[in-house]
Amino acid sequence: MEHKVFVGLGSNLADPQVQVSQAMRELDNLPQTRVVNCSSLYRSAPVGYLDQPDFINAVAELRTALSPRDLLGGLLALEHRCGRTRDFINAPRTLDLDVLLYDGLRHHEHGLTIPHPQMHLRAFVLQPLLEIAPGCVIPGIGAAAEAARTCEDQRLEKIV
Repeated sequence: MEHKVFVGLGSNLADPQVQVSQAMRELDNLPQTRVVNCSSLYRSAPVGYLDQPDFINAVAELRTALSPRDLLGGLLALEHRCGRTRDFINAPRTLDLDVLLYDGLRHHEHGLTIPHPQMHLRAFVLQPLLEIAPGCVIPGIGAAAEAARTCEDQRLEKIV
């Protein structure tokens, strides 16, 4: 059975535009997974730890037969191959991949919460998501478009 999944991508090290664009292509190489749509790239200010370069962000829509845990494993392996280290929370990174939505699932286990618990608060997630899924609903939150209105003060620049 195929599941509809949205994945957030971000990078602010080692040529971030290239990192995110390459990762979008690499998502197609995950087992039983195909990319069906990708947003434009967006530049955003860092969140949490502010003394770091701006991020390049995007959202990809996938169809996958992988379970949420197996999908997360594939995303973490891709991050690792791209040089991701986890020095501290919100540290600069070569690649960050997050499961944002998985069908209409609401799920929580150690290391994996779906929908992503901060997505409705972040313009750099919501704007690219709405670009490719304008009617998107975040389980337990509501319309992504409504959530985006609460983030209008966050600096975000569409670049490609």
